[in-house]
Amino acid sequence: MQLNILSGGAAQSVVTALAAQFRAATGYELACTFSAVGAMKAKLLAGAPADLVILTQAVVAELAAGGQVLRDSCADLGRVRTGIAVRAGDPLPEIASADALRSALLAAEGIYLPDPQKATAGIHFAGVLDKLGIRAEVGARLRPYPNGNTAMRELAQAQGARLIGCTQVTEIKSTPGVQLVGMLPREFELATVYSAGVCTAAASADTARRFIALLAGEGSRALRVKAGFELGTA
Repeated sequence: MQLNILSGGAAQSVVTALAAQFRAATGYELACTFSAVGAMKAKLLAGAPADLVILTQAVVAELAAGGQVLRDSCADLGRVRTGIAVRAGDPLPEIASADALRSALLAAEGIYLPDPQKATAGIHFAGVLDKLGIRAEVGARLRPYPNGNTAMRELAQAQGARLIGCTQVTEIKSTPGVQLVGMLPREFELATVYSAGVCTAAASADTARRFIALLAGEGSRALRVKAGFELGTA
């Protein structure tokens, strides 16, 4: 027996950490696909089998309004901020202000990011580059990947000097070989609430609700906080 999950990469570390506990309690294996939120939404709408989705609050609400997700099943996991990363052991660039971030990005030989068209953090970071007025200047040094977890893994393995990355904090913290420098400056801040919901066409709706109760409940609170989720009000 398996539970099919389509999820944004921000939740990957928490979902993976809960898999063994859930299997022991229910006998269900978690069959997960993690990628950019936009890609996961498209996959669901194209008819991919899914018992539940874990996407941004806004996208889950949109899917509920469209009848693809059961509205009464939706639950928030917490808020995830977007930050800057470098390889473990590399010098930490100054990024606390717009000018500092601009300088750090202009000095970078490679800039690693999730999909700038489908990934929540990638779309936002592309906008930050536009606001800084440097997108064209750094364009040849951008290293986009399908999702933040892949972008951070590639950053960790990359060769060269002055490499930098941007994605959601949970993806940075869960990737060996990279370290969090800090959050984006306040004027560029992105804090995204993630939610889970049972799919209308779920083959195992009751089991999906049970997993959401575990994922979004008090039992996983410490795990979510450790992973980089912020709980409570902003």
